[in-house]
Amino acid sequence: MKKLGRKKTIWLIVCAVLLAFSAACAIGVRVQSRRLLSQREYERWRGDNELGFCQISCFMPRPSSLGLNGIFEFRYAVLEAVYGAGVEEKSGVYPFIDAWSAEDKLTITGARGATDAPALAVGGAFFEFHPLRLLSGSYLSEDDLSPDRVVLDRELAWELFGGVELTGMRVQVNGVELVVGGVVDREDDWASRKAYTGEKGFFMSYDTWRALTEKDAVDCYEIVLPEPVKGFGAQLVADRFPLGEGESVVNSTRFETARLLHLARTLPLRAAHSGTVSYPYWENAARIAEDRCAVLASLCAFFAAAPAATAIFWAIRFLVRGRRVLEEDLLPRAKEGVEEAVRVRARRRWEKKHPS
Repeated sequence: MKKLGRKKTIWLIVCAVLLAFSAACAIGVRVQSRRLLSQREYERWRGDNELGFCQISCFMPRPSSLGLNGIFEFRYAVLEAVYGAGVEEKSGVYPFIDAWSAEDKLTITGARGATDAPALAVGGAFFEFHPLRLLSGSYLSEDDLSPDRVVLDRELAWELFGGVELTGMRVQVNGVELVVGGVVDREDDWASRKAYTGEKGFFMSYDTWRALTEKDAVDCYEIVLPEPVKGFGAQLVADRFPLGEGESVVNSTRFETARLLHLARTLPLRAAHSGTVSYPYWENAARIAEDRCAVLASLCAFFAAAPAATAIFWAIRFLVRGRRVLEEDLLPRAKEGVEEAVRVRARRRWEKKHPS
């Protein structure tokens, strides 16, 4: 018996250690997924609203056939579908938020010379979805009265001007003079650093880029919209968005446990991506984080399996033993007690009727 008790103690210690490992993996999933701000606009947009929201990203094959007309048509479709689903209409307030972007490489010239740099042409509420840390100035937005502004990242700001306090400075992009509106830092989480290798770049208005290059080709479209029923947003995108051979991702559910466990089983196939879509760096960062979280979720389930099986075993054993004790001890004793109480009560009645 003493030896059996020691084995039980050792096994309980092992289960406690496994549970600690499982909890550590679960915390790792939580921390990694929460650091990607570009994946959490649906939470910021929702605020205190009781209505659920979903966030979806659409990535177009290159060269993209999606232009602004396609986006505006989809916006109307969203309004029609959302209000048709019973979402309350408020005057002057859109029930959704969206953004779009296109990548290009342009020549930009500053005080220290010219360089070819990746340009991200952005529209809608791009910096709501991607709240990069401002070092100076301000973001670009749909409400800008002057669309001829650019936002530089830190690396390009230092190369062109030797600093980051550049608001109001002049640059030339492909020979057209524009104004520096601000300077930003790129994301500093582990996954984003892996996806974005530090290459200098800048942001400009999609309308300005379209006028400058005579192109109209959206590479990435992002939207947060109400979710009156589960799957409403994904179905709307599938039915009404001109995705073609592109891909869509539901950002708001990509780090759910069930999805991560499913992803873990298909990780080798995921690595062999053969589509025509070229992801922007923030989506590559999300996929890197997703892969890591899938592994952590699998380890979490693996480490929790033995303690869970042990708990189930002891619960069943407790129930079996409890039933045996109930049937062999408690119920007979209760029956005997009831019978004795009946006998005592009968005897007292007899004594009252036949006093000595």
